[in-house]
Amino acid sequence: MTTQEKLEKIVKILDSKKAVDIKVIGITNLSIIADYFVIATGTSTTQVKSLADEVDFQLGQLGIEPRGVEGVRAANWIVLDYNDIVVHVFYPQTREEYSLEHLWADGEQVDISHLLIDGDNA
Repeated sequence: MTTQEKLEKIVKILDSKKAVDIKVIGITNLSIIADYFVIATGTSTTQVKSLADEVDFQLGQLGIEPRGVEGVRAANWIVLDYNDIVVHVFYPQTREEYSLEHLWADGEQVDISHLLIDGDNA
């Protein structure tokens, strides 16, 4: 599976499970951490965990396992590291506090509207 295919799959999984405000930032030219950050919000700690679990489960079904997973216990900010894509699933206040979109503002804002069920996930 290519990075682009994996990215699209992750976005669709998060959208299908009602993640809020899904954003994709291309960071290839800014960092060696990954090619993309996927940032999404769950409306409760239960949903944050559920969103992360679903991404992990569905990619696992395709033979894609994360290099690492952090934050599961607190479920305020769960990070799934797939080498080329790092998925950040936040609780609303935690997302606001850390403001990754602002920290990585020099990154490419990737248009994902064509991947979302209703074409707009704000």
